[in-house]
Amino acid sequence: MTGTWHIPGDLLERYLHGHLDVAQVMSVEAHLARCARCRTAVPGDDAWLAASWERIEDVVGSPRPRPAERVLRHLGVPGHVARLLVATPTLSRAWLAAVAAVLTFAIVAAHAARDGFPAFLTVAPVLPLAGIALAYGRWVDPAHESHAATPLAGPRLLLLRALAVLVTAIGLTGLAAPLLPAMTAAWLLPALALTGGCLALATRVPLPAAAAALGAGWVGVVTVTGGLTGDWSVPFGPTAQVVYGCAAPLLALVLYSRRHRLDPGEPQ
Repeated sequence: MTGTWHIPGDLLERYLHGHLDVAQVMSVEAHLARCARCRTAVPGDDAWLAASWERIEDVVGSPRPRPAERVLRHLGVPGHVARLLVATPTLSRAWLAAVAAVLTFAIVAAHAARDGFPAFLTVAPVLPLAGIALAYGRWVDPAHESHAATPLAGPRLLLLRALAVLVTAIGLTGLAAPLLPAMTAAWLLPALALTGGCLALATRVPLPAAAAALGAGWVGVVTVTGGLTGDWSVPFGPTAQVVYGCAAPLLALVLYSRRHRLDPGEPQ
């Protein structure tokens, strides 16, 4: 279709009534984009066109927030941070499913098997480490390239997601607490200490490596301590809880002082 060619009346009529195949429609529209004379022959509804553009601009400029984003905003989280946290639903759904599965296991094991609850207390503090290790990076985040271009990319986004992981885990555990034994909360301080240690260690080594090392170390310490003392509750007793409670804020201070060296574990 050259500049001197114009759409015949019968072809235009069939185009307007939707009687052309895809290839013909593309050819006609390519010509309409270049030919003002043929565009004038195509009837248009200015009011409908203006309303359509207004609706498109409204959707693009002010997308309707998801329920999770609205909840975060009601809790005082800034709008841009709330949107960034819920921008990857695949990550949040995976984490929610993991926490829910472990809590379900804890409830069933605590009531059905005598040795089930110690296993839960051992594994539960490691879950935030896994969630944080998989909360950021091009290999796990389908929207990583988009997030990498934002001012919050890198350590700041990683820390925000780490906080989201902890809050989610603690919140779900709180909801399940009435169905669990009295020592259910004994995993929270170890989880906080391990999380702080993981992020502090990640200022020297990549985050996935830090999470794997601390997770394996924790399981090993609990297993060895229980085996040597014959009492599985020692790592979760009052003395141990005091140690975890003191270690968590100290590790948070280390992380804060070295936050600019935090390594999310991205390939260079």
